[in-house]
Amino acid sequence: MSELKQNYYGSLCTEMYEILHEQAPQDELDFYLSYAEKGKKILEPLCGSGRFLIPFLERGFDIFGMDLSEEMLGKLKRKAPNARVMQADIISFTAEEKFDYIFIPSGSISLFTDMSVCKGILQKMKELLAPGGKFVFAADTVFDRCDEDSGYQTSVSVKTKEGFDLLLKGKNHYDETSQTQFSPSIYELYNGAELLQSESMDFQTHLYRYGEMEAYLIERLNPELNKKKEPLHLLENLSSVLIQNFSEENAFMKDFFV
Repeated sequence: MSELKQNYYGSLCTEMYEILHEQAPQDELDFYLSYAEKGKKILEPLCGSGRFLIPFLERGFDIFGMDLSEEMLGKLKRKAPNARVMQADIISFTAEEKFDYIFIPSGSISLFTDMSVCKGILQKMKELLAPGGKFVFAADTVFDRCDEDSGYQTSVSVKTKEGFDLLLKGKNHYDETSQTQFSPSIYELYNGAELLQSESMDFQTHLYRYGEMEAYLIERLNPELNKKKEPLHLLENLSSVLIQNFSEENAFMKDFFV
């Protein structure tokens, strides 16, 4: 039996994701589009099935995407055959070109629950930026904490285009020490009462406390500010870290300029 990869989007998970989240929320899409410029190189790591990348492409932006999930990229390519994407792990991803704008929407940076790995990814994003480039992302916070569950419960049920029933069963546990939300999931595909396919997912997210990500950004990406011990609320005028409120209090955006 193959080892279960943390946060890997398999075929059933991808199918449900496409049914529930085929299009990006318009306000969030507009937010990320507001940083894009024609003629500039754009990178979307963790692009998934393309709900952000494709609208950028349709508007004429020069965008490149990468994702670990072969299944998610398969959905993207069927919708946008000309999209420039590659299957790769963000941890080991390298590129010869530099990008003027990199964005990671929808709290996906929180999928990296090992903070040493997350810090390494932040450093990698800085290295991929062209001079004057922008890195914009969202992260989940402790406001996203789920209620504790003692056992698996069906939380979502949808119909596929073939008329099958696709169910998501999950449970939740939050570890206070590591600030990790553990949400192991089971996806089941039924034709009536017949189980056609089952798929497990080891879903985990790191839920950030207020000020935690800001501290990581200063530590990893702007060490000279860390030496100065500047209060975080004064950094908005230093062209290094800009904190912006988004549509919900449980998400926050970060801009990093180099």
